[in-house]
Amino acid sequence: MPCIPPHPARRRLPVVLAALLALAGCGAPPQLTDPAASATTAPTASATPSATPAAPVTPTGPARTAPTPDPTATPCRSGPSGDRVIALLRGSARVLPRDVRVTVRTGPLCAEGWQYTVLAVSGHEELQVVTRGRPTALELVTAGTDVCGVEVRAAGPSGIRTLACDGTPGA
Repeated sequence: MPCIPPHPARRRLPVVLAALLALAGCGAPPQLTDPAASATTAPTASATPSATPAAPVTPTGPARTAPTPDPTATPCRSGPSGDRVIALLRGSARVLPRDVRVTVRTGPLCAEGWQYTVLAVSGHEELQVVTRGRPTALELVTAGTDVCGVEVRAAGPSGIRTLACDGTPGA
């Protein structure tokens, strides 16, 4: 019987099978399945590969995480005072005239460097005020009967957004 060379596809079959078998045992890399494996140190160059994988390095000491923002606004411990907010509105912001009587109804309440205050203004509706910055260098964000504006919704901390957009406590 004459010798017939194998079909070209049949010659590649052993190579393809060998590659598939080699890849079948790999699975997902450990850093994708084991979070502890991602904390391992970078491998060093070595002349001979190790037969056993290196144990993951476990960090020692408490984990350092960023502080989570407080979802609520609380009474400001280190200011500003209600009088400081009123002074801002009567001064550089020019929101309140000097002859109108104003009292603080709520606040200031603080969250992440922002403040929320509700003022009772004689002869007018309640005035809600949103400020930000240090107590000695307040910046007016907005003031009015509806302070749930774009800047408060987009940049304000959740505690201030809740007060300004969802209602006033105690009002």
